[in-house]
Amino acid sequence: MTPRLISADERRARLATRHLLAPGARAARAEDVVEALVALHSTDAATVYLSALARLAKPDVGLVERALYDDRTLVRMHGMRQTLFVFPAEVAPVVQASTTRELWSKERALLVKNARDAGLDDAWLAGVEAATVAEVRRRGSATGAELGKAVPGLRDKVLYGKGTKWETWTPAAARVLRVLGFDGAVVRGRPVGSWLSSQHRWEPGVGHADIPVAEAQAELARRWLRAFGPGTEADLKWWTGWKTTDARRALKAVDAVEVALDEGAGWVLPDDLSPAEAPEPWAALLPGLDPTPMGWQSRAWYLADDLRPQLFDRAGNVGPTVWWNGEVVGGWAQRGDGSIGLRLLRDVGGEAVSAIEAEAERWQEVLGTTRVTPRFRTPLERELAEG
Repeated sequence: MTPRLISADERRARLATRHLLAPGARAARAEDVVEALVALHSTDAATVYLSALARLAKPDVGLVERALYDDRTLVRMHGMRQTLFVFPAEVAPVVQASTTRELWSKERALLVKNARDAGLDDAWLAGVEAATVAEVRRRGSATGAELGKAVPGLRDKVLYGKGTKWETWTPAAARVLRVLGFDGAVVRGRPVGSWLSSQHRWEPGVGHADIPVAEAQAELARRWLRAFGPGTEADLKWWTGWKTTDARRALKAVDAVEVALDEGAGWVLPDDLSPAEAPEPWAALLPGLDPTPMGWQSRAWYLADDLRPQLFDRAGNVGPTVWWNGEVVGGWAQRGDGSIGLRLLRDVGGEAVSAIEAEAERWQEVLGTTRVTPRFRTPLERELAEG
């Protein structure tokens, strides 16, 4: 049987509702946004809020803060590709078992080696970990600086890259807390300062997830397909950071159905073969590192290759993007005076320009007096911000 063809136009139509980008598809709660997208990037603290605000019917930073820190329905933790994300609380164990647990094993082994190279024995790390977790539990919440004062071992230094040109002594505190975070022993809590701050407090975690790896990988693949399907095996491998065999096994476990895409074979869930209806025309302004442009490895169906140098940095981080009907057509930035600067890199016509300008005005109202500078600057964002 010939696989059903899902065209680029149909894939772009899916984005309108599945990624809550068309005005009529926007969500009421921050939890709904994260559920729809599996996760929100959190390497830049502002991204979580901006990605949510772009998709909320009534944009409100307080909705995100309440979900993260009061209701605890959202959790910030490392996941795919060793990247910091925000996940629904019920998905966190799945991510931990499918992805983060392996990262923990590698990170801890490296830390043990670096500690040995610094003359610290293996018992040192176990002792520092136990003391740190106990101190976090005793306090309920603490900054890294507070923990460093309370736990002497966190003030020790380890030797990274011994015998190489990169050899350097590094403080143990950040490395130990990172490993404990991978293991779920501690979690990131409220920021130190405003919602734009990348510094945060540490709070007690619930430990690592006791879920079979294959089962957890299948569940994460199912959620990715629901949000981002159709996608290729390579897309899933890239997004998760798994081995090819892991991605292939997970697709098989969820009974993924093969479809035909412009770039080759793609996959969807077995109940996701119905054609997507074209929505009303829509425009969106998405922040840097938003999960939509970062959801696939192969991006030609929504992002022309000649736009990449202006919209991505050298490490592959996407900057703020302007969308029209499921395609990236330009970029945007917030200037120092708070105004929104736009640049369209495609001739999209008058209707699109009007819709994009209206969306920029919406962002102007949402941000108000708040000034946001992306952590990862891209050529076009920098030019617009400084212009």
